[in-house]
Amino acid sequence: MSVVVMKFGGTSVANVERIRNVAKHVKREIDAGNKVAVVVSAMSGVTNQLVGYVREASLLHDAREYDAIVATGEQVTAGLLAIVLQSMGLKARSWQGWQIPIITDDAHGVARIKDIPGEKIRQRLEEGEVAVITGFQGVEPTRNRVSTLGRGGSDTSAVALAIAVKADLCDIYTDVDGVYTTDPRIVPKAQRLQKISYEEMLEMASLGSKVMQTRSVELAMVHKMRTRVLSSFVAPDAMPAASPDNWDKLGTIICSEDEIVEQRVVSGIAYAKDEAKVTLLQIEDKPGVAASIFGPLADANINVDMIVQNLSSDGKRTDMTFTVQGSDLPKALDVLKGAHKTIGYFDVTSSTEVAKVSVIGVGMRSHAGVAAQMFKALAEKGINILAITTSEIKISVLIDAAYAELAVRTLHSLFGLAKD
Repeated sequence: MSVVVMKFGGTSVANVERIRNVAKHVKREIDAGNKVAVVVSAMSGVTNQLVGYVREASLLHDAREYDAIVATGEQVTAGLLAIVLQSMGLKARSWQGWQIPIITDDAHGVARIKDIPGEKIRQRLEEGEVAVITGFQGVEPTRNRVSTLGRGGSDTSAVALAIAVKADLCDIYTDVDGVYTTDPRIVPKAQRLQKISYEEMLEMASLGSKVMQTRSVELAMVHKMRTRVLSSFVAPDAMPAASPDNWDKLGTIICSEDEIVEQRVVSGIAYAKDEAKVTLLQIEDKPGVAASIFGPLADANINVDMIVQNLSSDGKRTDMTFTVQGSDLPKALDVLKGAHKTIGYFDVTSSTEVAKVSVIGVGMRSHAGVAAQMFKALAEKGINILAITTSEIKISVLIDAAYAELAVRTLHSLFGLAKD
């Protein structure tokens, strides 16, 4: 018998028929004797519709009221699933974030979870009740207002709840059957990974993989919460109930590195096309100039990724190139324009026709030459590298967007990730 938290995303609960399918997955676990809490997202498209209503009402709006509106999507799903489960003879009830409570900070729209007292839900699970919980939301206790966690926040809700109730496993059900070595739409021979380390999954999530939200992986890694990615579209009766005997037999399990016996040098290739490149031309080369650029950007909550600095031949001027999220480009350019006198650049150029391609693998810690192989393979395909950034387990390059898919296929083949 295990305590399992099951999370279902928007496509898995897109309509009542799919909610019935989700209920069958839940019943399978209950019939096997497991104690189950379920975290649900809003039905596919509903959150976008609610956000559209808010923006139609006013482009400038109170973030607290925004949260009150968009949080209703998950409430509908939770209520519907509870009703379906009850119709199947199961003891179930829906819970909203404030009822548990899921306590957050006051950053409405992008709130972070501070605490989840899990005793109440744990007691209900012990009594055999299925707790159906709204994802993506909590409560800000100072003003007692509903708060939301930002896009993908239901993943974070599920992992945090699993930690709070001391679950044995957190299952993330999506529209794919696991984590792949790269996007199967680009490389049909991409392999589903049986296991992936927290560190690798964190890099993949932050570098373009849409399977899990970055903050949820961070939380799982810190608390060593074993997390599994599964497909909700596999027939419920074709899947065994969760147990320690089969945790690593279905989907992809995200776990500690020491649980993975066979480590590849490279585990996956990620890519992101929502990047923008900004270049400041002819900046005076003196101490403090980098702070004058990146300080205002940080104050505006604009995340800067790759940074490249090229010194001019006279040694007095420099060009500074860096990347930001494509959606942040207009804001970044406004910030740089406002700081023009402080920075003292001659001109600024920008482009959204770039993509970031990354090679990820914990095996890179102990294997030299990965970067050299990567750069050589790209060069042989005529792909120019605009910028490079590295960490202990990843190498990312910025290239022209037109070459993104070619680069992914080239590197996937280079590191032997294709299935036979």
